[in-house]
Amino acid sequence: MRRIVSLLILFILPSFFTLTGNRICGGPTAPAVNAPARSTLCSSLYHDMQLEGVVNWEAFRQAVTGYYKISGRKKNILTLIDFSKPSTEKRLYVFDMDRKKLLFHSVVSHGKNSGGNYATSFSNEYGSYKSSLGFYLTDSPYQGKNGYSLLLDGLEKGINDRARQRAIVVHGAAYADPSVARSAGRLGRSFGCPAVPKNLSKPIIDAIKGGSVIFIYAESPDYLAHSSILKREDIG
Repeated sequence: MRRIVSLLILFILPSFFTLTGNRICGGPTAPAVNAPARSTLCSSLYHDMQLEGVVNWEAFRQAVTGYYKISGRKKNILTLIDFSKPSTEKRLYVFDMDRKKLLFHSVVSHGKNSGGNYATSFSNEYGSYKSSLGFYLTDSPYQGKNGYSLLLDGLEKGINDRARQRAIVVHGAAYADPSVARSAGRLGRSFGCPAVPKNLSKPIIDAIKGGSVIFIYAESPDYLAHSSILKREDIG
């Protein structure tokens, strides 16, 4: 009997914590849960994935909270781009949320008018050559002037919803190679696209294409004040 009870606990608990984690971290009933409880569950995921010292906790917490609130996602893959870090550091992360696994960790370029080594200025305007913050859904890949590339749909009005109009896509670029950062002191910059090293562009795009979530983070009170996905009560 004791063995049967133990087996039942092992079977039931993982499902319980998965469902609870989805709810606390930003699922449909998240507004009824206070911010400390939500942070506790997101913290469990952070620790389970062994992200301490690798991923900025606040960036991760915001990314996961929004991820669970986006009903249109079709894949349980989350990409976080952390622009609080310099371009010389690996600041793109691709997470498999089902397997609780970090799939890719890479450098990524920001827009030429967003800043030098750090991205500090952001825009949704056509011709700004700046990066845009916030949540996106990935669409389909295509062959363009930058080779194998991935279409993105910005989900936040006034923040990144002109991504298609501005041709903001994920693509590979020679200027996004770590060797450029070592020689020049920063990565080369894009016209606003999150550009990755050429040797990683295809595997990253293939992993995230078809309806996964991308979150581009910066320490920006202005973004949080205007986001249609993240609310102040979501993140405390």
